[in-house]
Amino acid sequence: REYISPLLMLFPHVFVAQAPKKAKRRAGGGEGGSSNVFSMFEQSQIQEYKEAFTIIDQNRDGIISKDDLRDVLASMGQLNVKNEELEAMIKEASGPINFTVFLTMFGEKLKGADPEDVILSSFKVLDPDGTGTIKKEFLEELLTTQCDRFTKEEIKNMWAAFPPDVAGNVDYKNICYVITHGEEKEE
Repeated sequence: REYISPLLMLFPHVFVAQAPKKAKRRAGGGEGGSSNVFSMFEQSQIQEYKEAFTIIDQNRDGIISKDDLRDVLASMGQLNVKNEELEAMIKEASGPINFTVFLTMFGEKLKGADPEDVILSSFKVLDPDGTGTIKKEFLEELLTTQCDRFTKEEIKNMWAAFPPDVAGNVDYKNICYVITHGEEKEE
């Protein structure tokens, strides 16, 4: 699994809920430059990323700086973030993080995301009875003990985004839908 930038994880609801639309590839093209980045996303997705960018760009100068990150993290209750951590976030980009670079970072992290049926099939392995749900405790144990382990904070964020029902079951079909389509189901 590819490492997900702490910068991108500041707004997991935007990151998780906004898989890029299927970009039409031209033969012989595609250096991955920023000129194509806007075509990767729906207009509504670009607007959500713009809102997230504006929140992070605390001083409103059009560039996300180390100070912007420190300020936005402080506003979220993370007061003692080390300089090295902030610098690592900024170094995720090849240069100053303007909106186009920010959008490109999301596009690169989401490029090649698995289609919904592949993600759903992965969850179905954990649901031999075909109920469409997985016990919260079981999923949490897997996510905190296997491979790229989730932190307590990541687990907390996941349950906030995908709360289990009163019986402790997690609707993995909903998780798959949100990952591939966005937060709101179309009626």
